[in-house]
Amino acid sequence: TAVLLGPNGAGKSTIIKCIAGLLRFSGKILICGEPNKTLPAKRELGYIPELPAVYELLTVEEHLEFIRRAYRVEDDGYGDSLLERLELDDKRKKLGRELSKGMQQKLSICCALVHRPRVLIFDEPLVGLDPHAIKELKMLFRELRAEGRAVLISTHIVSDVEYIAAQNMIMKDGRIVDVGATEQLLEAVAGKVFTAIVRQDELTLFERAVRIVSMRGEPDGAVSVRYISDAPDIPGSRPAEPRLEDLYLWLFRQETPEMGEARC
Repeated sequence: TAVLLGPNGAGKSTIIKCIAGLLRFSGKILICGEPNKTLPAKRELGYIPELPAVYELLTVEEHLEFIRRAYRVEDDGYGDSLLERLELDDKRKKLGRELSKGMQQKLSICCALVHRPRVLIFDEPLVGLDPHAIKELKMLFRELRAEGRAVLISTHIVSDVEYIAAQNMIMKDGRIVDVGATEQLLEAVAGKVFTAIVRQDELTLFERAVRIVSMRGEPDGAVSVRYISDAPDIPGSRPAEPRLEDLYLWLFRQETPEMGEARC
């Protein structure tokens, strides 16, 4: 499982669309040894776009049947298991246009997986999903990896994929600026991550002084902050083990990244 990380506008979706054969580009992309726009390559590819791709006038079960027929695969029950895992089993007769955005995203995922492709590319797959669906999809990522299938996930929300990525590609301004396993990349922020407890009335001051990764309210009204800096700038700071989201904020400290909601 490889993860393509970068802020909005870095070019992640452009790369994903090039791999899927939706954009023209110079050069060559091979999927299972075949040029990506050829039929053999397309048979081995599953693609989940950033926006849900569903047919308004097909039911949920008709979507899966359409994909099976298009790829000439038998109904072996795999589609049914996907619907059950993503809590769409009771929506089989619903039309695509009758589904919520989150349900449409789940259906897009089922359609991309039902023909059991060897290569899967996900563009922001967890956006709009409920907690149960996110949990199931993360488990599914791990299962696909264990089966030997290649999975590429594009995202700007680091916490969603931090513990499922075998390889990370950091992207900025249309270029991949770093590649490596999580442990390797985290060496860049070793000794730069700290935690501290601050009073509520001090919080604004420290928000201006340091790069805060996350915040959590404490019972006494104080705030526990996790921040990244060259030195422990807040009195009483303690060093913390770096995480991928810390590295992201360090690399893109001139950006305003979306790391998920801070908890106060």
